[in-house]
Amino acid sequence: MKSGLLLVLASLLAASPAAAEVKSSSGNGFEVESRIDTALPPAALYRAFGDLPRWWSGDHSYSGKAANLSLELKPGGCWCESLPNGGGVEHMRVAYVEPGKRLVLTGSLGPLLAEATTGVMQVAIEPTAAGSSLVLNYRAAGFANGGAGKLAPLVDQVLAIQAKRLAAYAEDLAIRR
Repeated sequence: MKSGLLLVLASLLAASPAAAEVKSSSGNGFEVESRIDTALPPAALYRAFGDLPRWWSGDHSYSGKAANLSLELKPGGCWCESLPNGGGVEHMRVAYVEPGKRLVLTGSLGPLLAEATTGVMQVAIEPTAAGSSLVLNYRAAGFANGGAGKLAPLVDQVLAIQAKRLAAYAEDLAIRR
């Protein structure tokens, strides 16, 4: 299943431009970062980030349905996914919350879940003259079958796609305001 998931990720990403940046990578880990600017004020962008089913692509989930995703914006909160027959996935756990400003989540996304890795995602939101910006920084380290650095471009592209989707959702919300 792991190699199948990687093939699906690679094929989905082939036509998707990367808006994120691989900041560093090695055989044992990597760091990627995406940034979006929106017309939403920081508190509204923070709430929008927590509304995963509205912007995260079901193509990048285990169930294939974004509606099965949830994120509790509180310490200990789960970025979880419901699966059929009572199953589920804990993608990440909320470790730090500063509403409207900063979130820190821990866990392994996608194919990293089945590897001996762990990750930290920091979501920083800052006010701008036009609304607010969000910087999503994800760092993962561990064994990853000895090839974490090879996964960096794939994770970078997946998070870039999601950041663009969040930006589009935020702009939709800003228009409705």
